[in-house]
Amino acid sequence: MTLLNPIFWVQAIALAISQIWANKLRSMLTALGIIVGVASVTAVIAALSGLKSRVLSEFESFGANRLLVFPDRPSDAPRNLYPWEEIRLKEAELVELRDNCPSIRTLTPITELGTSVQYGPLLLDGATVTGIWPAWHEAENRAVISGRPFNGIDDRQARQVCLVNEEAAIELRLPRDPVGEHILIGGRRFLVVGVVETIEQRMFGLGASSAEIFIPFSLAAQLQDRNFFFRIVAMVESPDVAEEAESEVRFVLRRMRGLRGGEPDTFAVAAIDQFIEQFKALAAGITAVAGGIVGVSLLVGGIGIMNIMLVAVSERTREIGLRKAVGATPAAILSQFLLEAVTLCLFGGMLGLLLGQGLAFVIGSIPNAGLEEASIPGWAVAMSFGFSAAVGVLFGMFPAIKASRLDPIEALRHE
Repeated sequence: MTLLNPIFWVQAIALAISQIWANKLRSMLTALGIIVGVASVTAVIAALSGLKSRVLSEFESFGANRLLVFPDRPSDAPRNLYPWEEIRLKEAELVELRDNCPSIRTLTPITELGTSVQYGPLLLDGATVTGIWPAWHEAENRAVISGRPFNGIDDRQARQVCLVNEEAAIELRLPRDPVGEHILIGGRRFLVVGVVETIEQRMFGLGASSAEIFIPFSLAAQLQDRNFFFRIVAMVESPDVAEEAESEVRFVLRRMRGLRGGEPDTFAVAAIDQFIEQFKALAAGITAVAGGIVGVSLLVGGIGIMNIMLVAVSERTREIGLRKAVGATPAAILSQFLLEAVTLCLFGGMLGLLLGQGLAFVIGSIPNAGLEEASIPGWAVAMSFGFSAAVGVLFGMFPAIKASRLDPIEALRHE
């Protein structure tokens, strides 16, 4: 019977399974290295996949049509060549960007200052107060659920008005409807004019919400020194014109700062989709490194497979001699033992995959871990079986070759 005959392979697979079943305990212990290796690799990949999905969803929640603009000192330049006073964004630049970038629908500066906030006897030290433009609501997609948002008059006249989110209202123990109440921010009396919806803490979510208080940007600028820091969040007309918007921002800022052709930018303009692509590349690298490190256990399992197959060759020497005596070719013997090794590895890979799926479920159930989307991707399943088969072929080849080269007369004399 030749190797090209399908009946040969059916009989060979049946014989391989019968040999594994005849030595169930030994086969299970032999495959243990493959089981643990596949389970650990798939579990690590599932955890990294869940983390990647969580972070990407948080990136994408900002919207693919947003630009971030912030000061940035050239990395290879000495600090004294680009002092902070020169690279920080200025309010005049902010106005120029708003008026001369047609691809930008709206933008808002954002600046934070730490100060005390008080309502009645309750005092919050070091609370974060954020200065914004009225366009912040559209740029950040944050709605006012009661009261009103800021308007242009609030910012132009630097009115002492504020917005709070629900979490801040709870921490300050404000009434159920805090609109119309007064709170002290940095010792100044502010009127609460609206309540902003509370969102989960974003960017590598910590699973908690934070108290937020907002005041007009012009007033926030007055409460800080003249070299205060702020960044810009801009919403472009559509993701298709994001590159045009970046070019417009870069042109306006370079012109405002008098930068010549060969001089580096003293600011940074980045789109959210750029961060997404960078993180995808980083996540792929981390997955490959982590999978490779954990995959060493698969090699250890492969060595165990080779050892047990060598033992099997010794135990079945007379059987090999008898089969050769009745006409079995060396290729048939080699194929038989190689198929047993591959079958054993695939069996271990299947059990390892089931164990890895269980571990992925446990990982996704850990509270506040942010890994609810942990799952084994299809490519990892294919990789597990492919690698298991490869281990079987690689480490089963030497015992199979040894079996195929046995002299039938010497094999039949073997005790």
